[in-house]
Amino acid sequence: MRGALLDPPATGPAAGEDADGDGAIPGPGPAPAPPSAPPARRRRDPCPYALAALLFAAYATLSVLRHHALATRSWDLGIFEQAVRGYAHLQAPVADLKGPGTHILGDHFSPVTALLAPAYRLFPTPVTLLVAQAALFALSVVPVTRAATRLLGRGGGLALGVAYGLSWGVQRAVDFDFHEIAFAVPLIAFSLEAVLRGRWRAALLWALPLVLVKEDLGTTVAALALVVAWRARRSRPQVLPYAIGTAAFGILATLLTLTVLIPAFNTTEAYDYWSKLDGAGNPLTTGLETKTRTLLWLLLPTTGLLAVRSPLLLAALPTLGWRFLSADDHYWSTDWHYNAVLMPVLLLALADAVDISRRSPRPWLRTYATHLPACAVAAALALTTSLPLSMLTKPEAYRPPARVAAAKELLDTIPDGATVEANVGPIARLTARCRVFWIGDTRGITPQFIALGNEDLDDPVAYAKRLHPEARWALEGEAGGYVVLRRR
Repeated sequence: MRGALLDPPATGPAAGEDADGDGAIPGPGPAPAPPSAPPARRRRDPCPYALAALLFAAYATLSVLRHHALATRSWDLGIFEQAVRGYAHLQAPVADLKGPGTHILGDHFSPVTALLAPAYRLFPTPVTLLVAQAALFALSVVPVTRAATRLLGRGGGLALGVAYGLSWGVQRAVDFDFHEIAFAVPLIAFSLEAVLRGRWRAALLWALPLVLVKEDLGTTVAALALVVAWRARRSRPQVLPYAIGTAAFGILATLLTLTVLIPAFNTTEAYDYWSKLDGAGNPLTTGLETKTRTLLWLLLPTTGLLAVRSPLLLAALPTLGWRFLSADDHYWSTDWHYNAVLMPVLLLALADAVDISRRSPRPWLRTYATHLPACAVAAALALTTSLPLSMLTKPEAYRPPARVAAAKELLDTIPDGATVEANVGPIARLTARCRVFWIGDTRGITPQFIALGNEDLDDPVAYAKRLHPEARWALEGEAGGYVVLRRR
């Protein structure tokens, strides 16, 4: 009965929507004559799934090639591997890279990563996380392409699906090793696809798990619920209490996570990232050039500015809000993984806006909207020549230099189960089999080994002595720009 209140009956051109796609429910008509034979089942369009499979292969290949080339860009892959390794062995998700014994849920609240534990138990390697991330990003291509196809036809829908899969925000995230937001991207995509189909209950249910992905995404749940409320306000007013309740749940979940759950797992009994707001100055003027550039990158090549005509764009505001309010300039830019959760919002808002604009009384707007899907995919293809996936077209990407093999051989001399202090380079080669600490943050623990990559050190032994004056160190070896020292 509850489902009957939330979701419209399967009548009209598409379940619960009228012919112009605004979500209105057609009025009752005369009862149809009983069919003499059951209707033929509608054949599922294979294009979204084929595109997703192709992009999965590209994402996974890029990630695995970079990992084998020792091209790790941050410590995040190591941190998440340590956490998932804990889950896989039915232990606390401790990430020693954040400090010895640090419970990961006291840093960011991302219990969703426990879903990777069974796969990691079978394949205990960082490659498992990278392939899982590639699969999640590729999965999000399906709802984006399906929704766009339903609104714009196969040609326009496939064009927007390709534009989404090759979007700079997704490519930057694939290039950034691993991050928990990989789970958020398909959830947002499926939620907004349900909105465009007028399936209000499904839209709300797809949004709810976002609170388990990261602490700030409860506000995105609220935004998605408000989008549902706006779209359903006339055709299904019965939905409004559920949508408002979901929005309230999202806000309360964020507050509870920040003030109770994370502090409960944190040794300082606080949320460490409040400091990111300190010293931000006036958020309207601080970093204005970078923030403006990011907004233009989000709206211009991705949507041709037309997405601003869709209420779906509201779902992007919470993420942009916390990023631009922060004092950390890393959050303001187009780098890293921070824009991936915005990409399904932008492309589905574009599909919605094109559909709306094609019925506009202004001829120029109708013409612009009609041609925009082709322009979006052309822009994505052109930009890809300078984005991470272009690496797949270079023969050298498949032939790592000799120094990489030498560096791997050196790191393999560190025995399994050893304690190691390391910087970015060696981390992802060691976390699956050693207890790894971040360089300079062992908090009184003297490790058995120190592994350093890409460090220009005249005297590695003296550097190790400065880190741990009480210990004696010997150079184990140097190769491929890496150094390993052993405690004597």
